[in-house]
Amino acid sequence: MNRVYNFSAGPAVLPEEVLKEAADEMLDYQGSGMSVMEMSHRSKVYDNIIKTAEKDLRELMNIPDNYKVMFLQGGASQQFAMIPMNLMKNKVADYIITGQWAKKAWKEACKYGKANAIASSEDKTFSYIPDCSDLPISEDADYVYICENNTIYGTKYKELPNTKGKTLVADVSSCFLSEPVDVTKYGVIYGGVQKNIGPAGVVIVIMREDLITEDVLEGTPTMLQYKTHADADSLYNTPPAYGIYICGKVFKWLKKMGGLEAMKKKNEEKAKILYDFLDQSKLFKGTVVAKDRSLMNVPFVTGDKELDAKFVAEAEKAGFVNLKGHRTVGGMRASIYNAMPKEGVEKLVEFMKKFEEENA
Repeated sequence: MNRVYNFSAGPAVLPEEVLKEAADEMLDYQGSGMSVMEMSHRSKVYDNIIKTAEKDLRELMNIPDNYKVMFLQGGASQQFAMIPMNLMKNKVADYIITGQWAKKAWKEACKYGKANAIASSEDKTFSYIPDCSDLPISEDADYVYICENNTIYGTKYKELPNTKGKTLVADVSSCFLSEPVDVTKYGVIYGGVQKNIGPAGVVIVIMREDLITEDVLEGTPTMLQYKTHADADSLYNTPPAYGIYICGKVFKWLKKMGGLEAMKKKNEEKAKILYDFLDQSKLFKGTVVAKDRSLMNVPFVTGDKELDAKFVAEAEKAGFVNLKGHRTVGGMRASIYNAMPKEGVEKLVEFMKKFEEENA
C-alpha cells in the first residue's frame, strides 16, 4: 500500500488509525453482523453511535448545555440560506467578506433581506483580515456573519469581531477542531466536516437554543428549519449515518491525542515549519499578511505560472498531491489539517528546497 501525502483542501486527509478501524468494522460493526452503512438510523446500535459522537464533541469543545448540536446535510453551502431563513427576524444582517465563501453566503442572504457588507478584504485579493474592532454594525441587525478561516486565501481571524452585542454566526469549516474555542462567544458555529473531521456529506451546526424557534421566514421548508432537526436530535429524516460514524471516530482520536489544546500546539509546529521556509525562500513566497495567516491552509507562489505548474507536477510524482491552488488565485496551497502528520510537512519543505536549488 502506497499512501501519499494528501494536501487537499477538502475532502481531505483523515487519521490513518481511524480509517483502519473503520475498515476493520466495515462488514461487522461490534458484533451487529452488519456494516454501519447498512443499519437503520432508528436502531439502538446507531442511536448509540450518534449520541456518543455528540457527547464526545461536546467534551472536546466544552459546549454549554444551552447549545444544540445538529448533524445535518447539504454542506456548509446550504447553511448560507438556512441562516437567514431562520435568523433574519428583522430582515437585516451584517456580513464581513474575507473570501469566496463569505461572499457567497452574503449573496445568498441578500435574497432574504438586507444583507450589509460592512467590511471586506477583497481590495487585496482577500490576503488579510480587516480590522473588526469598531465596525458599523447595523442597529437592527439580527446577526453578524463571518467565515473564520478562509480555505482558498489562507487567512484566519485571530480575534473575533466586536459585534457590539449582536449574535455572531461563524462558518468554521476549515478550522473546525483545530484549536480550542469559546463557544459562548458565538450564537452559531457551523462547518462542513470534509476538511478536518470526516468524509464529505455532513455539516455540524452548534446553535444557542434561544435562536432555535418556529419564527422563521415565511415559506421556509420544514427540512430547512433548525427546530425540525433540534427537536428530533438530528434524526428527523435519515441522517448521513456513515459520515457521522466516522466523525465520531475522529472525535475519539482527538481526545486520545490530548484534545484541542494539544492539537493547536501540533498545528502551530507544523505551520511554523512551512511558513519559516517560505519567509526565507528566494523562489517561493506566501501570499498572506503574516499576522492573519491560517494554521490550516497555506497558499504560496513562485511568481511564474509555468514554474508553479512544474512544481505541482513534480510534487505529485514525488507523492505530494493536491497542491494546486484554487482556480481563483492560482499558485499552490498546502492544507495541513489535524490529520496531516508533521513528517508530511517536513518532507514537503525538503522537496521545496530541492526544487528551489534545481530551478533557481
